[in-house]
Amino acid sequence: MVPMNPDYLLIPGGYLFGSVSAAIIVCKLMALPDPRTQGSRNPGATNVARIGGKKAAALTLVGDMLKGLIPVLLAHALDAGAVILAGTALAAFLGHLYPVFFGFQGGKGVATALGVSFGLHWPAGLAITGIWLLVALVFRYSSLSALTAFALAPAVFYWLMPEPPVVIAMLVLAVMLFWRHRSNIADLLSGREGKITFGKNKEP
Repeated sequence: MVPMNPDYLLIPGGYLFGSVSAAIIVCKLMALPDPRTQGSRNPGATNVARIGGKKAAALTLVGDMLKGLIPVLLAHALDAGAVILAGTALAAFLGHLYPVFFGFQGGKGVATALGVSFGLHWPAGLAITGIWLLVALVFRYSSLSALTAFALAPAVFYWLMPEPPVVIAMLVLAVMLFWRHRSNIADLLSGREGKITFGKNKEP
């Protein structure tokens, strides 16, 4: 019997790490309502901002990014091959979307996807973040910024880190991110999506 490569444990480990919901934990520690029951009912930084303000949202954002970043950095540190890297990255992202510890009720995945991108190849992460910021500044829609950035993410990785397993993983990640944002896409098309308000109070 051929022994299993221990590197493959990084993939389920990435999923379990990604399943730790920063939004739910931050809200619990700060005595805020469960984000799955308030606002948009999405356990992510944007909804936490509605419930608990900027500090809670910032903590959630950092936590969601780290749970995508850390498993991939660990895979790099263990000199895992491209298949394991890609699998770990995708598993951490799917853990955020469908967390086993929280009834598979996860967020939409933007911050975790950014963490994954930086973990895989930091120049690619910077490029994707730059696309997000550019679209946000021009059009002022957070969801449109995320969708545009990750629609282009497979091309960015093909250019900067042309490892086929990684490019395929980013393509799957982009498809899943679009699926999780389908309500935002409908709101964008109908003109109901709220805009980012830089330095001002949020629009009603």
